[in-house]
Amino acid sequence: MQHYDAIILGAGAAGMMAAKVAGQRGRRVLLIDHADAPGKKVLISGGGRCNFTNIHSAPDRFISANPHFMKSALARYTAQDFIDLVDRHGIAWHEKTLGQLFCDGSARQIVDMMWGECAAGGVVLWLGHPAEVERAGEGFVIRCSARSAFAPRLVLATGGPSIPKMGATGFAYDLAKSFGLKLIEPRPALVPLTLAGDELLFRDLSGVSTQVVAKAARGPAFREAALFTHRGLSGPAILQVSSYWRNGEAVTVDFLPGDVPGQLREAKRVDPRQPAYRPLEAYLPSRLAGTLAERIGLAGPLGELTDRDLDEAEQRLRAWAFTPNGSEGFAKAEVTIGGISTAELSSRSMEAVNIPGLFIIGEAVDVTGWLGGYNFQWAWTSGVAAGDAL
Repeated sequence: MQHYDAIILGAGAAGMMAAKVAGQRGRRVLLIDHADAPGKKVLISGGGRCNFTNIHSAPDRFISANPHFMKSALARYTAQDFIDLVDRHGIAWHEKTLGQLFCDGSARQIVDMMWGECAAGGVVLWLGHPAEVERAGEGFVIRCSARSAFAPRLVLATGGPSIPKMGATGFAYDLAKSFGLKLIEPRPALVPLTLAGDELLFRDLSGVSTQVVAKAARGPAFREAALFTHRGLSGPAILQVSSYWRNGEAVTVDFLPGDVPGQLREAKRVDPRQPAYRPLEAYLPSRLAGTLAERIGLAGPLGELTDRDLDEAEQRLRAWAFTPNGSEGFAKAEVTIGGISTAELSSRSMEAVNIPGLFIIGEAVDVTGWLGGYNFQWAWTSGVAAGDAL
């Protein structure tokens, strides 16, 4: 049996960061993943270009049962710290929208950078086999196929069950429960929402996208694109609100976020003979404008409608309520909301309060970021917090 100072389960973003930091501090580190290569989920992120952080990373962009938990770690390892690492490796990047940073080239550059940093710290990598964990005295024994290792410190960085086709599982949750740690109900997050009943009529708009302001019953409003799909609603605005949405609640969409109130009245004054849906085409794709107008009875020439009719139509368009019947689940979710309760962990080191030597980082923890690089930043941040403590 081989002995290490620390064993890290999960060679994703968080696990590689913890291994890099601990290894470069002189710790003997073993990094294990059941996949055949490190960083599999990193490689598919951001359309293959890896949205590796967001320059606006701050505690209010994260969701947790304890909204204060992530403050300490985020303050100690910031988005700029990771940008500096990327720059030192000469990786070109660009800002897309809303502070989202992407590689100019490929996500492979981030994986290669992180593994190169791990290798510089002498990190040993075991791949291709599931791990079995056993508590052994003052440490942990890990068995992978015919190999086994012992370490006094174990880091869980195996993520959540989102994107199971990439091998994601609830391993971290099962292990945490075996140690007696509490979970906050895990749910799919950053996931398309599905519609049923009368709202299935919007299926005919599959592929149509438009800028909106979307809001769940709880949580902030997001001004980004919404996309109609054959099953319901997607696009950045909907993915964002999905993290706050609960079954049975409505999602409110403003289809005229850039419009000045009273535009339908003004359009009627200018040309009362034009079809009532026509002014909407200045703000919306024509198929969407026609469908929404039909659903609210905005028919015939504008001149045949009263100003009150037009005002009520605008109000509907500014606060259109959809009631999703569900989401597309973990298979399409980018991340998992909920997870291992932060009440079980030190906010400084990510170590379990009642199980010395056990650390939990990344998506497995009940900390979930907004869409746009925030979850990567939490992976880097929590990885550094644990790596510094190993």
